[in-house]
Amino acid sequence: MISTKDVAAAWGLVRPHVRRTPVLELATGAFGSTVPLALKLEALQVSGSFKGRGAFHKLLASKVPAAGIVAASGGNHGAAAAYAARALGHKAEIFVPTISSPAKVARLKSYGAVVHQIGAVYAEARAASEKRAAETGALIVPAYEDPVVFAGAGSVALEFAEQAGFDTLLVAVGGGGLIAGCAAAVGEKIKIVAVETEGTPTLHEALKAGKPVDVAISGIAADALGASRIGAPNFEIARKLVRDSVLVNDDAVRAAQRALWDELRVVAEPAGATGLAALICGAYRPAAGEHVATLICGANTDPASVV
Repeated sequence: MISTKDVAAAWGLVRPHVRRTPVLELATGAFGSTVPLALKLEALQVSGSFKGRGAFHKLLASKVPAAGIVAASGGNHGAAAAYAARALGHKAEIFVPTISSPAKVARLKSYGAVVHQIGAVYAEARAASEKRAAETGALIVPAYEDPVVFAGAGSVALEFAEQAGFDTLLVAVGGGGLIAGCAAAVGEKIKIVAVETEGTPTLHEALKAGKPVDVAISGIAADALGASRIGAPNFEIARKLVRDSVLVNDDAVRAAQRALWDELRVVAEPAGATGLAALICGAYRPAAGEHVATLICGANTDPASVV
């Protein structure tokens, strides 16, 4: 289990390669909230999501072979891995499922990666990527089930805590890399709440079962939050440090995306708006005086789908 010290070390390594993304501190009443709210605009991160932090950490902490790197992704992790590989002078092959949005596939190609669209869901793309890595000797850059990757991802929580004061952090969950990193970084001091869509409840179901379990994946955020099982090391951290787990439906996510645009002119992909959706729809109800924060963690979507 990684610690705050591990996340801080990762942050020191990746800091020269990523952006310090801005924070908006909003008064009570914003988005209908009954408490103050802080939003970290991590969607402005390199490659368009928080994933750049973990990808850079993996490549910087590893010996990358001449064959370069291979990654599987719903889109955001692949874009981050491709961006990091290009920045550091490595080849990249990225495997994504056919449900990945055209906007994400286009971004992957813009970073010079060889892109393979294989399988209907992330698990099938991942299997293909592992086969390719075995053939070429390339370094696998896991999307979430790797402490090196999620220690890098967790740097966003340390940065956020420097920028704003809050008691509770709402974190969207897919495979569990972001929430594992954030929980390891600040979970001893700050209440961590997991937020998932009803169609992607990997952590929610694992917490009910007491272990990672397979779930059927569907819905608006399936491309980004579409892991069919929570990562094993991620689950161990979440089980110890995540205080609550809530679900939101697709309509709530769409409403949060629209609210971000209408009130702030911020474009967020469905996964990026999932944490805020829990607050807007009442899936998470803060106590009086609680200071709540969430990450707008990705923007890799067609803006026309939001506005």
